Amino acid sequence: MLGPRKKGKKEKVKLSKESIQKAKGIFSYLKPYSATYAIGWICLLFSTLAGLAFPFLMGQLLGGGSQPSDMSMADSVKMINLDNVNDVALILLIMFGVMSVFSFFRVVLFTNVTENTLRDLRNDAFSKLIYMPMDFFNQNKVGELTSRVSNDITQIQETLRTTIAEFFRQIVNVGGAIVFLFFISWRLALIMLATVPVIAIIAVFFGRFIRKLSKQAQDFNAESNSIVEEALMGISNIKSFTNEFFTLTKYKKATEEIRNLNVKSGLWRGAFVSFMIFFMTGAIVFIIWQGVNMTQGPNPELSTEDFFTFIMFTVMMGASFGSIPDLYAGIQKSVGAVENLMNIIAQKTEVEEKQGELQPSLEGNISFKNVNFAYPQRKDIEVLKGISFDANKNETIALVGSSGAGKSTIASLLFNYYDIDAGTITYDGNNVKDISVEHLRSQMAIVPQEVILFAGTIRDNIKFGNINASEEEIIAAAKKANAWIFIKDFPQGLDTEVGDRGIQLSGGQKQRIAIARALLKNPRILVLDEATSALDSESERLVQEALENLMEGRTSIVIAHRLSTIRNANKILVLEHGKVVEQGTHNELVQIENGVYANLSQLQLN
Repeated sequence: MLGPRKKGKKEKVKLSKESIQKAKGIFSYLKPYSATYAIGWICLLFSTLAGLAFPFLMGQLLGGGSQPSDMSMADSVKMINLDNVNDVALILLIMFGVMSVFSFFRVVLFTNVTENTLRDLRNDAFSKLIYMPMDFFNQNKVGELTSRVSNDITQIQETLRTTIAEFFRQIVNVGGAIVFLFFISWRLALIMLATVPVIAIIAVFFGRFIRKLSKQAQDFNAESNSIVEEALMGISNIKSFTNEFFTLTKYKKATEEIRNLNVKSGLWRGAFVSFMIFFMTGAIVFIIWQGVNMTQGPNPELSTEDFFTFIMFTVMMGASFGSIPDLYAGIQKSVGAVENLMNIIAQKTEVEEKQGELQPSLEGNISFKNVNFAYPQRKDIEVLKGISFDANKNETIALVGSSGAGKSTIASLLFNYYDIDAGTITYDGNNVKDISVEHLRSQMAIVPQEVILFAGTIRDNIKFGNINASEEEIIAAAKKANAWIFIKDFPQGLDTEVGDRGIQLSGGQKQRIAIARALLKNPRILVLDEATSALDSESERLVQEALENLMEGRTSIVIAHRLSTIRNANKILVLEHGKVVEQGTHNELVQIENGVYANLSQLQLN
């Protein structure tokens, strides 16, 4: 199960046997493209090996005008004539050409394999998410899940496409450079290895410490910005409570922390720059001084060409060595990203967990028998306690009660979002556990209190009820839902964009589109979750009329807020603390002296 991230703290990723084992799941996605990936690695290997020849040839080119010594490295590998600087320059140009060709194919092949792999991974991850049980979304935040499908995929993309190749290249460069350095002069190589890598490692840790200070300063900066934003947005509250001084003090405290951290960071940056200037340049001067001494005298230990070659290999090794920690950190993050995605992909979906095989054509008979239920994350709090009721075909059953009484929970159980703890729920005599969950929901529809429309057109949102519906069927559903009244007045009609979550439409308009969507689905069982509670009188009248059209000829479960909307219900269930305390028709319930329903009815009339 995914875990929550701590706000304001950077997530640290550490490699472990378990995380590496899970991350190996990426290979199953790479496998179909393994041949292409292998060719890409061959291109990477050849371009990297060609790159190793660059410092050697550059050393020979730079030292080509000097007097030859008794024995140089070039003489010891006498495969080609490097005495002529023109030949060396030509060989360098040819080498660059070879590197560019291999690099081109490596980038193209790695990109193709990466994009194909990530396409498959994205599809599998979203496929899992879309079929996950409702409890999964209760345990995981939408932002967290979105991050898994977007940010984690981006991290993996960068690693597969670039980071792994660069990490391999730099490792080969460092290893190859050390071999060449010892081959040129083991004594000078030992002097170099005793100074440059040690200073580079210290510099890496120094840099991480400074970045940590900068990150803390950024966090306080974000906090100060948040204070400003909240203060300006809630300026009327600040003024009404005369808390200007309190808010200013809070802001000053944050800015003081920013100042202190940045000053501290500045001191350490100054020390870091001084360290690098003195020790790194000092180490380079020391190595060059030792190398120059080795080229002097009647019997020099090192030729001028080999000295320049040594310097070039040292520069390449230093640059490669310095980039390895960041590349490794990127790979660590990618392992964590793959692990997160594999955690999602490894989980069981609703289809796997609810394997009912029956696919009956529902008539609309529903029965709850002694149903007990507590949400999986709050097993100690029982929401429903021995709920029993029957809804016959085409009947309207209303659920009434205070907030938390269990009305919406019953609606969730009707759609089989959760498994009950005790009792049975049946449809036409078939246990809900034996019915295919997808088949069950295909014959049900819901009109919620807060309608969420998808970004797109009105047509797209109505058609969501039946993606194969014709234009005539869409218009007919819109008319029956009283939605055509406003749709026809829009310049673009059904092609009108509703905006993000339907923001460009009013509450009443969104409700009627939701009703049209449900009408187009033509369900046998309908659930109305306080569908008119947040509307003005005119919108409520139009929506209520549309709901009556929708409920006609269907079994309807109505969660009611306004009792006036359920007067004609066949049966009203009054819920309190997860139990049915009263049931009957409107006329029967209002006759109960000091009854819960009678009191609610009296309060609303007043």
